[in-house]
Amino acid sequence: MNLFDSFQTIERSMDYSALKHEVTSQNIANADTPNYKGKKVSFGQVFDEAVSAAKLRMTDPRHISAHRMKNPAVALSDRRAQYGHNGNNVDIDKEMSDLAANQIYYSTLSERLSGKFNLLQNVIKGGK
Repeated sequence: MNLFDSFQTIERSMDYSALKHEVTSQNIANADTPNYKGKKVSFGQVFDEAVSAAKLRMTDPRHISAHRMKNPAVALSDRRAQYGHNGNNVDIDKEMSDLAANQIYYSTLSERLSGKFNLLQNVIKGGK
């Protein structure tokens, strides 16, 4: 196991959160745009990219295969309801709550990353 594997995991998680923030912000910005269909981030694509970057290998035939069907990272929303009179399906309240939840997730990741750097710095200094 590499010493910096956990840093890469947190980095990829922060990248996912940043992408999710961008897409949610676009949905909020287009809440009044006629016929705009909300988008969402597919965790499957981000997961597939992380798995391929990790270069998993099967050492036993009983292991679960790392290959999955590919999904686009950003896809049109599958929500069928129209919330606006103009054909728009963006629910501003849901998008705002998703944005707040994502901000908490990102903040938690950044605190965890900061803690890892503090531990590494403590080790480098020899515990002083």
